[in-house]
Amino acid sequence: MGKKHWSIMMCSVLLLGVLAACGSNNETATTAEPAAQTETAAEPAATTETTEPAETAAEPAEATSDLQDGMYFAQGEMDANSGWQPYVILQVEGGKITDATWSASSINAGLDKKTSSEEGKYGMKAGGASSEWHEQAEKIEQYLIDNQDPAKITTDAEGHTDVVSGVSVHVNDFTELAAKALAAGPVEAGPYKDGAYHAEAADFDAESGWKETVDVTVAAGKIVAVNFSGVNAAGEDKKTNSKDGKYGMKAGGASSEWHEQAEKTEQYLIEKQDPTAVETTEDGKTDAISGVSIHIGSYLKLAEEALAGAK
Repeated sequence: MGKKHWSIMMCSVLLLGVLAACGSNNETATTAEPAAQTETAAEPAATTETTEPAETAAEPAEATSDLQDGMYFAQGEMDANSGWQPYVILQVEGGKITDATWSASSINAGLDKKTSSEEGKYGMKAGGASSEWHEQAEKIEQYLIDNQDPAKITTDAEGHTDVVSGVSVHVNDFTELAAKALAAGPVEAGPYKDGAYHAEAADFDAESGWKETVDVTVAAGKIVAVNFSGVNAAGEDKKTNSKDGKYGMKAGGASSEWHEQAEKTEQYLIEKQDPTAVETTEDGKTDAISGVSIHIGSYLKLAEEALAGAK
């Protein structure tokens, strides 16, 4: 074989080797691309395995369990114009509000506001309202039970709300006292049954002409309002008579009028929660209450008699 043919043969062999090598590299690159795509596609799978959303969703459940089970109570200030002193009672079970009561005690004790409305003695519909006070109060109470947060009952500057249909009464007393009660924590119920209790002397006093009367209001098991008064043969009210200046104790030399001293005694009884805990002398007076010189023994006996029906 000549040198020319040998050179041609060697060039052919070398050319085949180069082509084979190039084919091998191309095949490897083509095969590797899907593998790289597969790794990229695997990233969403890693995101799916993340459990953070499940932990975030559990937070509201933990928030609702912050409330301790029990009874919650708060009382507002006496409204000088209406004569009602509002209060709220809440019951919590399983960390949730299960019952709500919104009412008020009267300056004259006796029936609470809701009961007075239920018995037709408050008379909102007679005054042109679409529904009675207790009916509107029940709607607000239910809204709180459904939403578990008094802050969700938004009010305007006058205390009205638009969040509950059919409610035109001022509800700020309820929202503020409900929030106050929840912030304070659960309280123990008092020893008495909730309600209104009354007692009066058997006869008119032969000397004074007054028949003494006592009214007591109990809420959350506790005495929240007391009214010491009396009635004479003409049907006049003793406390009203004193407020109108007709009883005249100061004119007789006393340091204060009869109704002022009676009110101090009433407040002392609310603090003590027990008529028998108020010490008196044999003549029915007391040294325990500053500024009180009237006979209160007979009134305390009547209060004890009234509360006998609350046990």
